[in-house]
Amino acid sequence: MKSLEDVIGYKFTNSLLMAEALTHPSLAYETQRPRFDNQRLEFLGDAVIQLVLTELLYAMFPGFNEGKLTKLRARLVSGDALCRFARSINLGAYVMMGKGEEATGGRERTSTLADGFEALTGAIYLDSGLESARKVITEICSEAVARVAESPEEKNPKGQLQEILQAIAKESPVYEVVKESGPDHQKNFQVTVSWKGMLLAEGEGNSKKDAETKAAWLALQERRWEDYAI
Repeated sequence: MKSLEDVIGYKFTNSLLMAEALTHPSLAYETQRPRFDNQRLEFLGDAVIQLVLTELLYAMFPGFNEGKLTKLRARLVSGDALCRFARSINLGAYVMMGKGEEATGGRERTSTLADGFEALTGAIYLDSGLESARKVITEICSEAVARVAESPEEKNPKGQLQEILQAIAKESPVYEVVKESGPDHQKNFQVTVSWKGMLLAEGEGNSKKDAETKAAWLALQERRWEDYAI
């Protein structure tokens, strides 16, 4: 497996910063090193990512007001978006975590990956400054930024997905609840969206509607139907 530094194209001067960024709180707890985890770097990295992407959007859309720019930024810095950035560099494979966390799927958990990406960004910022962090963020987020540039006016994800798919073949996407858990006052739903027998994505939410919307939104990001269309 390639080193994380090779994957992101950045070499740390202080390797301890990278180690800290990759240390999940569960490992710090198990090894009795409560102060050595990535939570502080996560806090810092969140601000760095916000700044870099805000500057990009500000330059890209000179005619947009504050409200529109805020909505665009939200599409790029949500937990799901940060998780996708982390997955694009296979960050989960490098995170050091406790046995219990790993046994319960921690390496694929959205919050773990999103937090890890923020922490890694914070570590790069501390290691060599804003320009280095900007370069890494811009490279990793480039595809997502390009999608925002192509479609700045966000539509309802379910409607947008149906419109795209029906333009290819006259068949609507199918949503199915595959798992329902939690007490009545705090339900959690997992929903898949498929099209012509192809699984496009899976989403979670506190209601069926939210889970379907999340699944449609993820399907729009992954665009698996393009394999069929070709």
